[in-house]
Amino acid sequence: MLDKRMLYTCGYWATADNLDAAQEAKLDLVCRKINLEPGMTVLDLGCGYGSFAKYAAERYGARVTGVTVSKEQVELGAELCRGLPVELRLEDYRQVTGKYDRVISIGILEHVGYKNYRTYMQKADECLQADGIAFIHTIGNNVSSIASNPWITRYIFPNGMLPSAAQIARAMEGLFVMEDWHNFGQHYDKTLMAWHRNFTCNWNTLKAFYDERFYRMWTYYLLSCAGSFRSRRNQLWQIVFSKEGLRGEYHCDRTP
Repeated sequence: MLDKRMLYTCGYWATADNLDAAQEAKLDLVCRKINLEPGMTVLDLGCGYGSFAKYAAERYGARVTGVTVSKEQVELGAELCRGLPVELRLEDYRQVTGKYDRVISIGILEHVGYKNYRTYMQKADECLQADGIAFIHTIGNNVSSIASNPWITRYIFPNGMLPSAAQIARAMEGLFVMEDWHNFGQHYDKTLMAWHRNFTCNWNTLKAFYDERFYRMWTYYLLSCAGSFRSRRNQLWQIVFSKEGLRGEYHCDRTP
């Protein structure tokens, strides 16, 4: 279902015409937004299969530490990042220690829960160098909520929850200066439709492992989520923030 880098987050379709290109464009956009330079240390909270870590190490010469609570992600990610200055660890983000030039997350804030938004920000603050840059890529809700969609919670993402702009701002207050807030939620519609095409085109192979009920469930999930972004009910935000404000005006060319 996913692209060749196995990214399970929104691609950036500004100039891309396929899923692989959109996901690479997203990774490069992140690197440019955090002003990544060779030799910098990056903490990736919720690193998945190490897709960002691999890209940042290969293309930008960064040294990346990633944490995830999935043993399978650590095992496959370590294999994919072999030979690069990348360390992937089986660790809860709340237990991470150390100082880094950059602290990022791509798709984890939707899973920490509203009670932990402040905890997340405090951990990012604790691990970020005084002159560093932090970054979040997250799905966003138009209204503040402390409940999740019951169907999504039961079948897809147990305990998942979409933060609102207000909830994120409250969690950041007193810790960070918000440098940039970019919304490209329409791009998630395109990403989900690409995943749906891949899923349906590969169903003849997948159905050896999954039944028709799963096919209906997964199709409903992908298409209903695409509809939520198409209708602008959900958003996709990328947020750049710093501890005391960056010197000079923050600027990032968002064109791939």
